[in-house]
Parts: sequence; structure tokens; C-alpha cells
Amino acid sequence: MFRQRSKRSKASQIPSLPPGKFGWPIIGETLSYVSCPAKFVRDRMDTYSPEVFKTSLAGEKTLIFCGPKANKFIFSNEGKLVNYWLPSSVAGVLSYPKPNADLPYGKPVNELSYKLLRQETIQYYVPMVDSMVRKHLSAFWFPNQEVQAYTLAKEFTFGLSCRVFANASLGQVKDISKPFFSMLDGLFSVPINFPGTLYYKAMKGGKLVREKLVEIIKERREEISNNNNNNNNNNNNNNKELDLLSRLILDSNKTNKDLSDDEIASKIIGLLFAGFYPTTTTIAFLISNLADNPHVYERVFQEQIEIAVSKGPETPLTWADLQKMKYSWNVICETMRLASPVPGNFREAKSDFTYAGFSIPKGCKVHWTVHTTHTNPEYFPDPLKFDPSRFEGSGPAQYTYVPFGAGPRMCVGKEFARIEVLVFLHNVVTKYKFKKINPNEKIIYKPDPIPTEGLRIFLQRHDC
Repeated sequence: MFRQRSKRSKASQIPSLPPGKFGWPIIGETLSYVSCPAKFVRDRMDTYSPEVFKTSLAGEKTLIFCGPKANKFIFSNEGKLVNYWLPSSVAGVLSYPKPNADLPYGKPVNELSYKLLRQETIQYYVPMVDSMVRKHLSAFWFPNQEVQAYTLAKEFTFGLSCRVFANASLGQVKDISKPFFSMLDGLFSVPINFPGTLYYKAMKGGKLVREKLVEIIKERREEISNNNNNNNNNNNNNNKELDLLSRLILDSNKTNKDLSDDEIASKIIGLLFAGFYPTTTTIAFLISNLADNPHVYERVFQEQIEIAVSKGPETPLTWADLQKMKYSWNVICETMRLASPVPGNFREAKSDFTYAGFSIPKGCKVHWTVHTTHTNPEYFPDPLKFDPSRFEGSGPAQYTYVPFGAGPRMCVGKEFARIEVLVFLHNVVTKYKFKKINPNEKIIYKPDPIPTEGLRIFLQRHDC
């Protein structure tokens, strides 16, 4: 699956661009990549180079760096040889007013994100998330014998992200969700902004989301201006004071670096995307893997029921409870390895450099992707087998398992995602077993994996 190619001739005196092809004008190889990212990467590693090859994605000529050495090189050279970057088409869909001028969310948002999502603060979200999961499951899962797990997970994770980042009401979440999902459907599509295309619908959806968020921002500004005690909010752990939107407005006012409503809305869109996108896929495929592997489900159930029995039935989960969910977290990690919620990310070369004997010119777009390692038998024997034991002990070799990236740009929301998925898992598993209605349900890619029928499952309540 991953053949080793012979080293290039030592006679080569002048480094050349990596091998590969750019495909069709504008379209490039985007459609091939999106339809099955793992196969796309494996085939080109075999054909061109197991280290780096060229292609064209989302309207940009791109070099894909392959393997753990490449991952280490990119992550350790952040801000030195490479800078964070997104294809202009993707940045445009996410509604950045100045694509790539201030990515991913701008310094003020990054600083606040780290403050709000660091471990010392993140533990206070656990009871809130637990409460929201219980309400969601009681309303949409438990009254039914059959549900679409992926569809419901998508609705829940988006609502939770809106609550955490913007403290949006249920009505506001409903107004934002439809255009937001339209935006996501065309996020990595061919950048042809013409009526009827996915990209056109995505751009239209992004515009509507921004307009809805601007309405929320104006209301929040008015609330803050009328609150004489808002300077004390930073020391309060209530949900309203913890949301990033309010903090961003307050911080902007204090430092006299006012951001426009459009700029704030665009940054919040980026955060909503980052907070919602990965967890939806992980929760859905976690349910799928537990249904397919009864022995794994049983171990998860035993771990979770011990925690449930040690608490009162209405007592919310705590940060300490999550630390006991070690096997469950291994199961989640294996789920993310096989069904990676995010295929990777992009960088731009800051200056000319050489990698693996190839020339990488300044301004060249670079893409690191989980698909060069996560299903590579060199790093994960029998790679398509679901085996949580891979994460016991010291776990996989460094830079072979990178669902959240690594280095300075490691996903700031990693711990929040961990809370969200573990809390969801606890509440579902302690009450229900589940069975797939269609074990052969097809999976499509956009480029994240999506069950075509919404992952239909049959719920069976535990006798206990």
C-alpha cells in the first residue's frame, strides 16, 4: 500500500520541485482528493514520492508533505520556514474579510482562546456540557427506538459550540445552523462562484451566517455597554461571562483596538467551525465502532458504569471523572485514527528551502495530512483493524498520530473536544446499547467522512 521508492540519483546537482501533477486548470485534483483523501494520498506516495509530491487543491498549487518526519519538520518550523495559511477559497467561505491576512483567528482571538480553553479553565465546562448532553439525549435520542446518530451529533455539537463561543440562544442557533451547514458542504469544493455550484452555496451560506452573527454582536455590545459591572465578569464562571464573543468585545474595548462587527463575526465563524467540525465526526464514528465491536463496547460500558454508580443519578460529571475514562479515551483515539475528523492543514513557505532533496520555493503552499501516517502499516500494523490497544502505554510513535496537529499550532480546542466526546459517550453508553440498522451503510467524503444515511442505529435500553 505504501511502497518504498529508491533514492534519487546522486548525480542530480540542482534540486527540483517534487514530482506529481497539478491536474485540470482551476479544478486541479480537488475532486479526486475530496472523494477519498486517504486513497488519493496513498496512490501518489506510491507513484511519485513517499516524502513529498505536488498537486493542486481548492484552486492552489500545493505540495503534500508525507510521513512523521515531514510532520515534525512542518510543526517544528512554524513561524521559521512556514506560516499558517489557508486556500483563499476556504478562507473566503469561512468569511474572513481579508483572507490569509490574519489567520486563523487573529492574535486577540488566539490569546483569549488559550485563556478560555486551557486546562485550568476548561474543567469548569464539564458540568455544563454534561447538562447539555443530558437534555439533548432526553429530547432527541431516548424517546425513540431508531435515530440518525450522525445527524443528531451534528446538531448537538453545533449548538454546544454556539453556546460556548457566543452564548447564543436556541432560536439564534436555529437561525444560524442551516446556512452554516450549507457553508460547510462547499468548504473544500472547486472554487467556482457560479449559481448552482457548491462553492456558490457555501459563499451564500457564509454571508448569511455572518449577518446573523452581526445581529448577535450588536445586541451583545449593547448589553455590555449597559452593564456597569462588566469588569468583574472575567472572574465569574457563569456561562454568559465565559463565552468568547463577550470576552473579545470587552478585550477589544479595553485595548482600544476595536474590531468591526464583520471582523468579529468572521473570527467567531472560524471558531464555530473549529469547535464543531471535528467532534461531530468523532462522536458519530465512535458510535459506529462500538456497534461493530461488542467486546470494545463492553469494556467501555464497564468503565463508564463504575463512574456512574459512584455518583448520584443526577450528579453531573466532573473533570476528575473524565480522568478515569482511560480506556474510553483510547477507543476515541482509535476512532480518530481511522475516521480522521480533519484531514490536515496548510502552510506557506516563508523563504526558499530544501526538503528531502527537493526545492521548496518561497510562497509555495504546503499541506500536511493525517493520511500519510494514520493508515500506514509501517506505523500501524494491520491499519484498518479497529484496535484501541494501540494507544496503551506510550502509544504510537511521535508524529505518526496527529489528529490535532502538533507544535505551536496544535489545536487549542483539543481538551474541549475531549470533554465533549467523553461526556457524550458516558451518557449514551450507560443507558443504551446500539445496533446499526444498515451495517453496510456507505461512507462518502467531503473530505471528512459522512455516513450517507445519517448513521441509523437501533437503541436498546439496559435492563439495569
